[in-house]
Amino acid sequence: MSGILARLPLALAAASLLGASVAVAQAPPDSAPPLVGHGDKGFEFRTRDGNYLLQIQARVQIRYAYPWDADPVTFDFTDVDQHIFKVNRARLKVGGHGFRPWLKYYFEYELAAGNLLDFRVWLELWTGLRLKAGQWKAHYSRERVISSGQQQLSDRSLINRPFTVDRQQGLSLYGRLEGGGAADLSYWASVFTGTGRGARENDDEHLMWMGRVQWNPFGRVVPFSGSDLERRPKPAASIALAAVTNRSPYTRFSQDGGGQLEGFGDGVAGQYRVNQWMGETAFMLRGFSWQQEFHWKRIIDHVNGTETTLLGNYAQLGYFLHEAIRAIPPPLELALRFDVYDPDSEQPDDLQRDIALAANWFFNGHLNKLTAEVSHFTFQENATVDHEGWRVRLQWDVSF
Repeated sequence: MSGILARLPLALAAASLLGASVAVAQAPPDSAPPLVGHGDKGFEFRTRDGNYLLQIQARVQIRYAYPWDADPVTFDFTDVDQHIFKVNRARLKVGGHGFRPWLKYYFEYELAAGNLLDFRVWLELWTGLRLKAGQWKAHYSRERVISSGQQQLSDRSLINRPFTVDRQQGLSLYGRLEGGGAADLSYWASVFTGTGRGARENDDEHLMWMGRVQWNPFGRVVPFSGSDLERRPKPAASIALAAVTNRSPYTRFSQDGGGQLEGFGDGVAGQYRVNQWMGETAFMLRGFSWQQEFHWKRIIDHVNGTETTLLGNYAQLGYFLHEAIRAIPPPLELALRFDVYDPDSEQPDDLQRDIALAANWFFNGHLNKLTAEVSHFTFQENATVDHEGWRVRLQWDVSF
């Protein structure tokens, strides 16, 4: 905690200096001062011609967990029950646009871990063709793209860890082709270095290639956010397919960068070829929300000459009960998720399962919400033995 406090003044000072510099540099001496306000993305500083915008937002996620917090990765659940209070996330976000409203920028810093998570610039001049460069969460799977502050449960599912592409550095062409009604498609075509967050170089000449195609059958896009807070009167749905290929020393990626899944040793340059694809559905209507993903991943070890296929699926739904029973308070939402992970399709009786139930109370949408969650894990060791464990978490997520 002391490390967070030590870095916070410096980070806030840098952000404030940036905002002041933008305003002063662009305003003639005799012009009116910039507009100052507060919105969904924090404090805003805007020049009167609209060409420059700076938004600064701080976010903190405070969590209690028992008897452990992090999702288990093997059947060896913690032997010691623990009551845990912690600052799970503490973020500083700075974004906006410069020169013109269609030239946008954003960076995000994790104060708790001392990591620069996002730094990107993108052009949004046309709806059908846009360009992004920098470091960000690749638009591969909905669950990972959704911000941790806009989820329905305390954290992502059990299958996020083995299948996420996470943050990468590179370029992306993307857009939405609005043909009217069912002829509505969104797409992403990206190329990355393929060595994860914070990487300064590639291990070889291979790059990561990623593509995603999303059909919006009702002509309306399901936002990359959990919960139908708008209680939208018309349905919004999406059906997406995405694929990735990469060769690197890593079998998985996370906020910490490249790493290894269980059973894989530290890699050398170009050791692991990873091919994966996923199918995804999402739906929102009148306070009801649904999202689901099926994942397939094959890891080819060019050093040891082995191949491993991983499978996973999760399904999640949420509902504001007030929409059906008016006596229930409008800010209350219930959410349920079930996920299953097979770390090696050739090995029998090794499935990992999790079922989680959560209740959300929205004080101000996702900007200020309280989440209570209970989860049950079941890890198979063989046909006759299951290892089981319960977990309870209470979380307050607030942005300023």
